[in-house]
This record gives sequence, structure tokens and C-alpha cells, in this order.
Amino acid sequence: MKVKTINTVIILAIISMVSILVIQLIWIRKTQSMQKENLAIQKKQVELNKDHFTNQTLSSLQNVRRIISKQTADSTDQYGTVQQISDNYFLVEISEELQLFYLETILKREFYHNKINQDFQVGMYDCFSEKMVYSDLILYKNQGAFQYAPKSVKVVSPPLDKKMDGHYFTIFFPNTDFKPIVLASSTFSPWIYVVVIALLILVFFLFTINVIVKQKRLSEVKNDFINNMTHELKTPISTIGLSAEMLMRPCSVEDAQKIQRYATIIYKENKRLENQVEKVLNIAKLDKEHIVLKLEQIDIHEILKDIKENFEFSQEFRGGKIQIQTQAENSEIKGDLVHITNVLYNLIENASKYCEKDPLIIIRTRTDKKFFIIEIEDNGIGIQKEHIPHLFEKFYRVPTGNLHNVKGFGLGLYYVKLIMEAHKGKIDVQSNISKGTIFTCYFPI
Repeated sequence: MKVKTINTVIILAIISMVSILVIQLIWIRKTQSMQKENLAIQKKQVELNKDHFTNQTLSSLQNVRRIISKQTADSTDQYGTVQQISDNYFLVEISEELQLFYLETILKREFYHNKINQDFQVGMYDCFSEKMVYSDLILYKNQGAFQYAPKSVKVVSPPLDKKMDGHYFTIFFPNTDFKPIVLASSTFSPWIYVVVIALLILVFFLFTINVIVKQKRLSEVKNDFINNMTHELKTPISTIGLSAEMLMRPCSVEDAQKIQRYATIIYKENKRLENQVEKVLNIAKLDKEHIVLKLEQIDIHEILKDIKENFEFSQEFRGGKIQIQTQAENSEIKGDLVHITNVLYNLIENASKYCEKDPLIIIRTRTDKKFFIIEIEDNGIGIQKEHIPHLFEKFYRVPTGNLHNVKGFGLGLYYVKLIMEAHKGKIDVQSNISKGTIFTCYFPI
């Protein structure tokens, strides 16, 4: 994927994210505006309902007061005898003592006529004993019917400290409350919803960009691998083809030495091809299957001595050297001899390849409480910091600048990491440009 394409995707994603947030903000603004209007309407409706209830109740109680006055031949002024103590609590002054059952009957009839469909409790004050007597809660049923609540239902009218010379009764409506409805409608806040949505979009956006960048890097690494592999396979194929062509030409018996030389070239290049293909196939096999280690007690110092001899033999004409500094008292660990040998060969081969002068490799061994440690230090070209986190990725190769003679597929260090992890160990890298690199292997004791 090209950089221009990635930038386009990022810009479109940002535009989409901003558009979603803008739409959400507009929606919230409209929702809040509608909520305010609905709240205002609701408050107005509640006020109207409360006023209607109050007027109907006062009217009913005044009618009840008139009926009582006629029954008791009470000629006193009735002005101000009906009072509202609170939204759902009323008081009516009377001049004569009444039977509680009779009062309840009148109240039921008047509430039915005025469509006051509420539960209520009657309280009767006796001025002689200065005590209040309360009825059971009277429940409203369908079609204007009233009945007493079960004895288990207890309702207590609010305390009323009012002593008078005459009698009075109170009406309390326990289930009539106009405030909570208004308060409950104003508790919702949509901003939490917006914050959550914004965070989810941001996380998704960052995750998507991260995936795109990784895919781009993986694509570049695979392209480099294909190019390197093509080059690595093309050279021995060309050499084999040229040698075979020479063998096909007519030749005399005296040319037996040339035939032998061309056959040797074909054999060596064929082995080289075989080794390269085998290397790729082995890495693929390690990816798909669990690594099976043949664990045994091995002596790291003995392995290093053999590696040193082989390296100095192959570097006879180049002048490369290995120095081994053994500080570990016990050089034996439990591991797979073949795989650990390959790990050390890979690291030393890299140290030799990425060096513009005579290679000097210093190998140190030491131990701590948990690990047997091997340090492999070289005097190579070094590795830039931005490449170190990707060193052990499959197919990844560090750019070598003007050094174009370094061959490989980017699989060596990937193999090293797999084997170290299979041994439950780890590997670290320290590097300075133009000064060299140190690979540190930690094998559990």
C-alpha cells in the first residue's frame, strides 16, 4: 500500500469520525431542546392538574360543609371554614360533633360527583378530648367505587398541631404528589453517551491505522524477501546453466580436467540451492508445528571452541578473528545441541557479514542466579535504533546502505528468536552505528 493511499485513508477516517461526532452533537442539541420543551409542557400540565385537583377538592369539601350545616341546623358563617394545608392535605371546620362513618359517606359521594379519583384518609378532631381519630385508608376503585384498605396497609396523616374551640376534620390524599414527576424528567444527561461513542470511535480509528501501517510494513518486508530470494536462486541457477552448456560442447579426452571442474561447479551450486530451499522450508515448518527439542546436557564452551576453529578456517584469507572470554564456572546447560549450535552460528555469521573491515568477534560467557549468559560482540557497521525492534521479525532485513554484498532472506534472527523462546530463554540487542553490535543470549539454568 502506498503512502499516498494510507494518507487518504487516514484523512477520510478523520473526516468520518468528525462527521459522526458533529451529527451526535447536533442530535444532542435537538434532543435537549425537545426535552426542555417537553419539560416545560409537563410542568405546565402538572400545575394545571394540581390546580384542577385543588379546585375540585375545595369545591367538594365546601359542599360537604353545606350538607353538614343543613343537617345540624348550623347558621354560622361558613366563610374560611375550608382550608388547604398542603397540596394533598385539607382541613374543614365544623360546629358540631359528627360520626366518622357518616362523614366518610358524604365525602365518598361528593368525591364521586367531582371525579376525585384518589385514595384518602379522614381525621376527626374532638375539641372536648383534644384528640384526633383517624379512619382506615379508603381506596378508590374503578367506576367511582371506594372501599377500605386491608388492615395491613398503614397510612398516617401528617401531624397537625392545631387546637381549636370547635370541631374539625382533615382529609389526606397520600398518593397525590406532583413534584417527583417533574424532577424525574430532568435527570437524564446525554453527554456521557457522546463521550463513550467518541472514545469507541477513537479506539477503532487508532486500531485501524495501526493495522494499516503493519500491513504496509509487512508488504514491504515480503517484497524484499521475494527480491532477495529471487537473487539468491538466480545466481546458482545461472552458474549451473552455464556449466551444463560447457559440458554439452564436444570435447576431447584431454579436457577431462575441465569436465571435472564444471561437474564440481554444478554439484556445489546445486548444494547451495538445496541449502537455501531447505532453510526456507525449515522456517515454514517451525511456524506451523510446535518445536520439538531434544534436550540433553551440553557444554557451551566446547561448542564455542568448535565454532571458533571453523570460523577462523573460513576467514583464513579475510583475516577475521574470534576471541572467547569464559567467565562462567559451569558451562553446562540443558538444551538441544543442534538448535543451540545453529543459533550461535547464525549470530556469528551475521557479525561477519555486516562488517566492512576485518571481523573481530568477542564472545563472553557468564552466569547469574537464573541464566547462563552468552554475549557476542562485533566491530560491524551497527544497527540504527529504529530497526532494532524489528530485527527478529520474519523476512525483516536491516538496510545496509552502500553495502550490497550481504545475502540472506531475513530468516536467521527470526529462527534465533524461535529457538531461544523454545528454550524459555531470551535475547537482547545493543548497537552503535559504526562501532558494532552486542547480542546477548540468556539460557535458563
